[in-house]
Amino acid sequence: MDNWVLKGVRNLVNEEGEAIEISPTQVKVKVTHLLISNFDALIFNGDLAAKYPKTIGRFAVGIVTEVGEKCYGVKKGDRVYLESAKSCGVCLNCKSGKRDKCEDIQIAGRDYDGFLRDFVVCEYSDVSVLPEAVNNLQALCIEMVGIAENIYDKLKLSAGQRVAIVGLDCLGNIIAQVLQYHKIIPIVIDNSPENLEKAKKCGIYYAFPAADEIVDNVMDATSGDLCDAAVYSASSRLPISLPPRLVGKKKSLIFSGFTSLHSSIDACDILEKDLTVFGVTSAANYTDSVINMLLHGAVNIDFFEKEIVNQFDPVAVFTERCNSLKTPDNGKLTVLKLIF
Repeated sequence: MDNWVLKGVRNLVNEEGEAIEISPTQVKVKVTHLLISNFDALIFNGDLAAKYPKTIGRFAVGIVTEVGEKCYGVKKGDRVYLESAKSCGVCLNCKSGKRDKCEDIQIAGRDYDGFLRDFVVCEYSDVSVLPEAVNNLQALCIEMVGIAENIYDKLKLSAGQRVAIVGLDCLGNIIAQVLQYHKIIPIVIDNSPENLEKAKKCGIYYAFPAADEIVDNVMDATSGDLCDAAVYSASSRLPISLPPRLVGKKKSLIFSGFTSLHSSIDACDILEKDLTVFGVTSAANYTDSVINMLLHGAVNIDFFEKEIVNQFDPVAVFTERCNSLKTPDNGKLTVLKLIF
């Protein structure tokens, strides 16, 4: 059984997985599809720290092959989403029954073993059964949709307010769609004509290049008031100084996603405008609500560029992804198919 383990920076080896007997509250899942993400590449490249050895791979779906006798709501043969982020279970909030306010969210492939392997044995509460109407590609985007929903919850905006979204990789596009689903008006910004066109096909009306006149364009779209918040997608490689220029006083600025860049941000706009700044990088405890959103058409990934890989060398795949991080993200979904 394959089990791709990261032993150190770019040291990814295939170790024979051991057969594990499941406990009464565990399930065994055959991994069928895994989405290669920037997060995985950054872990592989050593740009994000992980405790080695660690099985890599953050986003995956699979088929349940064994079920413990005390598992509820899941059965053999179910197609499931494997939780890519979860509450730590040991912080004060978790022990007080407030897992949604966990102080140390755990992420697959970094804090616990990820899913680039043949089989996963985990607690039944760490998988979610997928409805037939949610396909595998949609399911692999559950965490990104959850991050977008997490951003919406933290912004606490009302219908009709406007949010600038800087960077239209897959995450940036999904954030725009989720905000629009909640009747927030997204104003998306990117230097890739292809990414801007994808956003328009997904129903986003305001889509601008990050050119010299971007502030004027945003002011035209907001009747001169600027935006009520701005979201910066970290893989965009656009100037990190841009988002603060696009929001009004006493508004919010959010950084999301992961990057290897160590950028400096000019504090002038943040201080003068008295902005609230925070990061959103995971979506633990959002899976059920996201699946419901997908069933109601909140997010359309039909126009995303997709690559399904049947035969692959994981070392070569992650090396190529690391190299692609040096260029602006074109919003492509790369999926490894682990079952034939």
